[in-house]
Amino acid sequence: MNCWIIEYNLLSLHKMEKLWNINYIRLMTANFMIYFAFYLLTPLLPLYLSEQFGATKDTIGMVLSGYTIAALLSRPFSGYIVDSFNRKKALIIFFFFFFILFAGYIVAGTLLMFAIIRTLHGLPFGSVTVANSTLAIDVLPSSRRNEGIGYYGLSNNLSMAIAPSAGIYIYQATNNFQILFWIALIMAMLGLFAASSVQVKQKEIAKNRNKLSLDRFFLTRAWLLAINISFFGFCFGVLSNYLAIYGKEQLGITSGTGTYFLLLSMGLVLSRLHGAKSLRAGKLTHNAAYGIIISLAGYLLFVSCHYMIAYYASAFLIGLGNGHMYPAFLNMFVNVAHHNERGTANSSILTSWDLGFGIGILLGGVLAEYFGYQVAFWTVFAINAIGVILFFTATRTFFRHKSLTNAR
Repeated sequence: MNCWIIEYNLLSLHKMEKLWNINYIRLMTANFMIYFAFYLLTPLLPLYLSEQFGATKDTIGMVLSGYTIAALLSRPFSGYIVDSFNRKKALIIFFFFFFILFAGYIVAGTLLMFAIIRTLHGLPFGSVTVANSTLAIDVLPSSRRNEGIGYYGLSNNLSMAIAPSAGIYIYQATNNFQILFWIALIMAMLGLFAASSVQVKQKEIAKNRNKLSLDRFFLTRAWLLAINISFFGFCFGVLSNYLAIYGKEQLGITSGTGTYFLLLSMGLVLSRLHGAKSLRAGKLTHNAAYGIIISLAGYLLFVSCHYMIAYYASAFLIGLGNGHMYPAFLNMFVNVAHHNERGTANSSILTSWDLGFGIGILLGGVLAEYFGYQVAFWTVFAINAIGVILFFTATRTFFRHKSLTNAR
């Protein structure tokens, strides 16, 4: 009887734990600023490189993929750093370099200089996203961590809903990319201020005293999860970077990219809100399965139906699917990791996503140059389908065997 009372009291206490604490809100704000600065430029950079420097499609792919490859290379080391040292200090250092490198776009006068700046910028981007998300997990109450991780992604999604549309609107109104670079710089600076205001006690930082090993830089226990999500990263890499040019050349849509990203973001936001309850209940594979099937339908609609309504409907479906899939996968990585490996878990999923994303940008540009955008996006659908098959045949069971919690 006494055990039952203790258990009941503990459950009641967990129900009262506050999810929306001030540090969590500040970190979500900082994350919003990171991705706003990122998405403000993403859909327009191919046009900028083409118009400003006369770059070909495959050259555009190589230049833009440098950012993602650099982020990919920085992820494992940043995961180790935030697991081994003061996470707040690491976050501020990473954030400062992410902010200051936006100034490089303003002064880059040649394609080579722009390519160098863009590639270097990927290093702090990869690090700051790992540090910020890891600190956000730290400040969440343990009983609401799965749910909180899902909500955290709303800051990414809201930035995606606003930033591309804002960037395209500003460019159409001014025909001036320099203004966009200055806005991105200012937004990154505001994010740095938000991150600096976070108060984290030293005891909240997990000290890692384990010997150096591969698992300190990449969560090897999650290797199949990593392979699986890289397929989905590939698809989004092609979509987000070549959407504007594809819409213009194949569908004659010159001003619909902002609307597309808005609808995609609406799907992301709605799915995160809808999926919060099942994440809280630990139904991670259920959320992931639901999401990847919806995304697959969205990509099929995008590439097979050349009508305006199908074009915009695909945006909502892809957003809805990814909004269920990504937080579920992130929680799966965290649930496979030990408590002192949260940074490594974060860096591992981002590394895997970036690997697929970067290959998507690079290969998408090559395919578009030699075979056309239609072939490039049919390849996206095929890769997404392979990812779905892999999840249902192997990844789902793999996670259930490797999970250190009762999540399923």
